[in-house]
Amino acid sequence: MDRRVMCVVLLSFLVCAYAEHVKYIDCGSVEGKVVDVDIHPCPQQPCQLHKGQSYTVNVTFSSSVGSQTSKAVVHGVIAGVPVSFPIPIEDGCKCGIQCPIQEKNVYSYVNQLSVKDIYPAIKLVVEWELRDDLSKDLFCIKFPVQIVN
Repeated sequence: MDRRVMCVVLLSFLVCAYAEHVKYIDCGSVEGKVVDVDIHPCPQQPCQLHKGQSYTVNVTFSSSVGSQTSKAVVHGVIAGVPVSFPIPIEDGCKCGIQCPIQEKNVYSYVNQLSVKDIYPAIKLVVEWELRDDLSKDLFCIKFPVQIVN
């Protein structure tokens, strides 16, 4: 097994072993089905995200289509208004998913959510999408968080 693949598998295992299952709402997973969502660390819900820290987000999903690529799009929804939320890696194929994505396979998407010091201390909803080649959602989830000092 490729060393990179082994590292991704080990990271995914560690994230799953120490992560908290998060209550989420499916917001339009057209081309897939969400199996589970974990965030680490998140000992209580809504997750309290501390400024200056990073959090691991792991979404396990099954795909109902094949896709050569995948792209993550993340928004913070504040008072009903989606605000772009930058993530370190938009390419889902570099986040635990071995592309091309195959129909009927289950995948574990793992990425980081960094909370910058300049973010205000507020409650909001995170909307996280992973899109396929045709920009349709392999998954779309929403979960509440609170940014704290």
